[in-house]
Formats: sequence, C-alpha cells, structure tokens
Amino acid sequence: MIIRPPTSADRSEWERLYAGYAAFYKVTQTPEMRATVWGWIHDPAHGTRAFVAEDQGRLVGLAHFRPFARPLAASTGGFLDDLFVDPAARGSGAADALIAALAAEGRQQGWTVIRWITAEDNYRARALYDRLAEKTRWATYDIKL
Repeated sequence: MIIRPPTSADRSEWERLYAGYAAFYKVTQTPEMRATVWGWIHDPAHGTRAFVAEDQGRLVGLAHFRPFARPLAASTGGFLDDLFVDPAARGSGAADALIAALAAEGRQQGWTVIRWITAEDNYRARALYDRLAEKTRWATYDIKL
C-alpha cells in the first residue's frame, strides 16, 4: 500500500472514489463540485490537501484534510474532512494507512490533534476509529446557509 498526494494522472480514479464517497453518504455531487475540490487540493494557496492510497497500481482510497486553528489551545490541528476506501478494498489496511500518513503529516506540521466526524451509523468505520483514536464527548451542529 502506497500513500501519497494525488497527481494529475490520478484524476479519473480520484473522481471515481470521491463519487463513491458521496454516494455512500447519499450526497448529490456533480462533476463541477468534484472539479472544485480537485482544484483545491492542487492549489498551494488553499488549505485543503489530500492523500490517496494506491494498491498494485490502482487507487483504492482517499483522504482530504486541512489545518484548523484551535484558539482555546493556542495551537493548530488537522481536520480530516473525507476518508473513503473502495468497498472492494475494505479490510486491506488502506484506511489505517491513510490515517497513519495523516498522523505523520500532523506531527511534521506541528499539529496538536487530528479530528474528524462520521455518521453515527457508520459502524464499520467507527470500529476502526475506536481502535485508532479517542471518541470525544462533543456533539456537532450545523446551521444551513
């Protein structure tokens, strides 16, 4: 399993994975939306970055992440926005490897935490997260604008 930033040659495989992620969460996502995110992860001025998991020459997973300010802690953390592994590659270690690469990146950047959210009913992923991280007591809220 190779974990690395995506390159321009990865776009179609990345799009396939990201469309799968949107479908998993039943989110309508257009090609234009994927193009926007692809642009973000390749724009050094934008905070969003990405890793992909490659297994035997094929992309099997992705992770999108970014730094975030932690004013109360006077530090910076890393936020994992999206993590997806192709259903055919689940159990391959891709998710573990992506999270490990993100933790290594966080240590290199001087982040004090890696944080993410997931759906309450995402049981398979939560089993992995429970093994790798501490579940917090915080509930999340959204105001739709």
